Amino acid sequence: MLTIEYYLSVVSPWSYLGHKRFCDIARDNSAEILYLPIDSSILFAKTGGLALKDRSPQRKRYRMQELRRWRSRLELELNLEPQYFPTDSNLASRVIIGAIEAGHDVAELAYQLMRAVWVREEDVSETSVVVGAIERSGESVDDLLAAANHSNVQDIIIENSEQAVSKGVFGVPSYVVGEEVFWGQDRLEFLDLFLNEVMT
Repeated sequence: MLTIEYYLSVVSPWSYLGHKRFCDIARDNSAEILYLPIDSSILFAKTGGLALKDRSPQRKRYRMQELRRWRSRLELELNLEPQYFPTDSNLASRVIIGAIEAGHDVAELAYQLMRAVWVREEDVSETSVVVGAIERSGESVDDLLAAANHSNVQDIIIENSEQAVSKGVFGVPSYVVGEEVFWGQDRLEFLDLFLNEVMT
């Protein structure tokens, strides 16, 4: 079975826009997903990326145009400028990693955390918001909050971020299969084609 390394951030609109399609592609190609939440500040610092607030007006304008286009194209709910963005994604990432370490499938959990930011306009740095996302995903709140506070979880976020850099990743979402890096939800078609070629 092929493994796809999935570098993501719940506060990335592009991660949200691609999440369900990516999960479907992985399933249809019998590929395993390795969820790897990262700290974007580490990634940007080591690869020359810029936080949104530091980008030029031209880049910010184009980003908004693309978000509108993809929202329409995919017919997904998306607030272009949610009330709580940017915000700290650390708690959400720790919950995802804690769930993984406890042996859970985190596809729906990650999706509900993304929706909290981009659809529900909630602040995922707040425990109450994360609790709501956990409940909507059908997982146990107490179990996942406890798992998120294990001593190694923060280290895993850093390790994921450094691993991303070593694999040639410079933005999220990125989907990596072996040496092949697919950056952005707009490259999911190429990922699907690649997986089909490898599997045949």
